Amino acid sequence: MLLKDIRDYQILFLGSFLALGIGTRDWTLRPEMIAVAIASCLSTQWILSMVNSQWSMVKGQEEKQINLRSALITSLGLSLLLRADHWTTMMLAAVSAIASKFFLKVGDKHFFNPANFGIITVLTLTSDAWVSPGQWGEEWWYGILFAGTGGLILQRIGRWDTTAAFLGSYSLLEAIRNLYLGWTWDVYWHRLMSGSLLLFALFMVTDPRSIPNAKIGRVIWAICIASLTFILRNNFFISTAVFWSLFALAPLTILLDWLWSSPRFSWLEQMKQGKEQQMTNDKEQMTLDSAL
Repeated sequence: MLLKDIRDYQILFLGSFLALGIGTRDWTLRPEMIAVAIASCLSTQWILSMVNSQWSMVKGQEEKQINLRSALITSLGLSLLLRADHWTTMMLAAVSAIASKFFLKVGDKHFFNPANFGIITVLTLTSDAWVSPGQWGEEWWYGILFAGTGGLILQRIGRWDTTAAFLGSYSLLEAIRNLYLGWTWDVYWHRLMSGSLLLFALFMVTDPRSIPNAKIGRVIWAICIASLTFILRNNFFISTAVFWSLFALAPLTILLDWLWSSPRFSWLEQMKQGKEQQMTNDKEQMTLDSAL
């Protein structure tokens, strides 16, 4: 049975990755930290959504429906990527991640990726938080798994261009550097075959609600992030360069949306299109069955 909301697939896949990581990788992952991340994200989303809904009613606007799917996705993303020694640090990451959607926005659009904002917040403000980009290792089957599941989601939301622009430009820059230094190509593939890099490219940099709306804006934005990641990683030796690059260039979304205007992505509209497509497929199948 097909799930109605594409976010349900994201929750299913990210939850599966978490279980897979616990079962197959040697992570310093504590169940209580996952519980804190989930509880903090969901409660913050619910409280701020209630306040926002009441404020909308006061202004005579339509009451906004509360949906906790995105908050659950954020909590799973934090659980996959962030490590902390104290539960208060994980709570700070979760609360700041969700709060950024409500307070750091232009018009009705937030431009920071919530999980990324939470990660950068605790990396900056605390001393017991860290991210391990190499926690997935370099096994080829992880890459196939991430590409397959991420590809299903991107095909539904139409954001393949962002992933292609990011990975394509970053791979090109690394290839040029590899040739310039005269290294063997196994070094090049070693730098690219990272599960965390693929997770970032497929699930974080493609968040349809916070990235540029227009295709050309998304491509330019992704290339800029790839370029800054390359500089930070190779010139300043920052292993978490992708997260800092996304954070630093998130406000660029505002400028790109102004330069190339396009309708903002809507989960409700996506669900409606999915239902219409399913109805069309069902009618075609019924016609085919009757013909046979």
